[in-house]
Amino acid sequence: MKDRSKLTTEQRNPRSRGVDSLSSIEIVDVINAEDALVAGAVGKERKAIAAAVDLITDRFRQGGRLFYVGAGTSGRLGVLDASECPPTFGSSPSMVQGIIAGGRRALVRSAEGAEDFDSDGADAVNAREISELDTLVGIAASGLTPYVIGALKQAKRLGAATVMLSCNPNIKLPVKVDVTINPVVGPEVVTGSTRMKAGTATKLVLNTLTTAAMIRLGKVYDNLMVDLRASCEKLRDRSERIVMELTGLTRKKSARLLAEAKGGVKVAIVMHFRRVTRTAAARILKEADDSLREAIREGTDK
Repeated sequence: MKDRSKLTTEQRNPRSRGVDSLSSIEIVDVINAEDALVAGAVGKERKAIAAAVDLITDRFRQGGRLFYVGAGTSGRLGVLDASECPPTFGSSPSMVQGIIAGGRRALVRSAEGAEDFDSDGADAVNAREISELDTLVGIAASGLTPYVIGALKQAKRLGAATVMLSCNPNIKLPVKVDVTINPVVGPEVVTGSTRMKAGTATKLVLNTLTTAAMIRLGKVYDNLMVDLRASCEKLRDRSERIVMELTGLTRKKSARLLAEAKGGVKVAIVMHFRRVTRTAAARILKEADDSLREAIREGTDK
């Protein structure tokens, strides 16, 4: 058994000593003060995060996929970020995928022992036929999770781009990766509970990776999610409001235009500015590499 006592994520936080003797408001203040450190720690990793975004974007453009691999909290956060990409960016569910040690059951019930076997991580990579077109992001607060290390090693053997996201500065990774992202958030309020600051840092990084990559792919115009999938009333309302804002049309006319575009926000906007049919608008978008800005350039000064 490895001695993890020297890992930052396993050390005791001097600022939360005696927390069990505090009042509720005092406990809240201690936790909030520690949480305030997270954004700064993530910000210090901006260059590494941007390098990972470039890797991911380049492979997306070649038809590749992004895989998150983790165990426990790390795995759940990867699955969460992956599951939110289709409704937000209109991406295929296969484009961003989360792999968690222990499988789907581990999403709602602890299966911490599932993280102990590197061969299982390698098997998960093989099962998804990961190739040199893909990117695999290993997520492990400690940086040592065997399941994650096994997945990274196998992905690297298969030629995939590899990224490691951890929150421990004082370890030597047992696998060489293309990019290492290491926001140092310090010891947790409750010793070893990486669902707290480390988990918050992980979510910030994952949100940034997919959001930045999708922006680079043209799935955002200005700061509007023009490739969203209107799968519920809230998103249908947002679709109409986006069309209204960019075209100046009334809600009624925007809804009618969206119906003609079969719900495609970008297609609807191109139809309006280029005065073309849905089929022609789709063709124009394809020729513009799916960039709305490029597709409407001839019909507007936007």
